[in-house]
Formats: sequence, C-alpha cells, structure tokens
Amino acid sequence: MPEELIAHVTLKNQKVHFIGKAKTNLPIDIDYHPPVGDGEGYTSLELLLLSLASCSGTSIIALLRKMKKDVSEFAVESRGIRREQHPTSFEKIYLKFSLTSKDAANLDIEKALKLSEESYCPVWAMLKGNAEIIPEYTISRQ
Repeated sequence: MPEELIAHVTLKNQKVHFIGKAKTNLPIDIDYHPPVGDGEGYTSLELLLLSLASCSGTSIIALLRKMKKDVSEFAVESRGIRREQHPTSFEKIYLKFSLTSKDAANLDIEKALKLSEESYCPVWAMLKGNAEIIPEYTISRQ
C-alpha cells in the first residue's frame, strides 16, 4: 500500500500567515511578503527550495556513505529564478553541493548526483520537466 503523507496549515491572522505542521514535528510559520502578508515566515517557494535541497542532500549523503566515502561536512544551497509571468514559478533552480571529504572523488559525487536526480529524490522527480535544475558541487579536503 502506498505511503500517505499528511500536512496541515491553519490561518493565524487576517492576512496569509499560516502555521504548518506534519506528524508530531514542530510547527513552522508560512507567510508572504508585505502587503499581502507580514513576512513572518517562510514563503511557499522558499519551502520548496528547502525541500529540494534536503531531499537531494539526503540521497547524495546516503549514496556516498554506501560507497564507503567519508562525509565530514555537507551543505546544499538552492537558489531559484522565478518566471516574470504568472504563475511566477521557478524557471531555473541552481543547487550547489559543498562536500568536505578525505576520500570522495569527482566521479563519486557525480554518480551520486545522477542517481539522486534519476532515482532517489522524489522532490527532484516532481520538479523535473517543470523547472531546469542545474547542479554543481565542490569537494574540499579536511
């Protein structure tokens, strides 16, 4: 049976400030920029960028560790470029992966990136074809 995920948002004020929650996790604030909102939380598109960054990061770290590669530090920066016409969704998303490892090589992270994009990151799969996703990476030694 397919897994069902449930998330809830509840309006907090007379504008568009929502409180979002899933499972027993801490609630998060979701809002929009003034004058529509008060800017007191993440925007929906910021949450999408965070979701893509954490999803792709999770799969890449898991794949590198499965390859028996050291992962001392890892960070992902996601940056979205919006369309000018409505709906102003992302036309491009840049993912910058920063890995610190004593033994991971370019081929290792390139393999992990490809597998993340093609097989392991469901957020990437949902966005693929709707926005151009441009990954890049750096590897630093300890």
